[in-house]
Amino acid sequence: MKAEPILAKLYELRKDYADEPESDEYLALHHAFCFLSYKVSEFQKYLDDAQASAGGGDSETDA
Repeated sequence: MKAEPILAKLYELRKDYADEPESDEYLALHHAFCFLSYKVSEFQKYLDDAQASAGGGDSETDA
């Protein structure tokens, strides 16, 4: 599992709420996207660890 597709989906979802910038949904998606984008290497490590602990196998070869 890679961080980039997840970030892309968060960005897409955030755009769905862009016409309501004060809504809880937009704010949650916006701040999650921004934070994870700034911490992408840490987010990737989290995803690797989560996949390994769930029995996902070798995270270097999984897409």
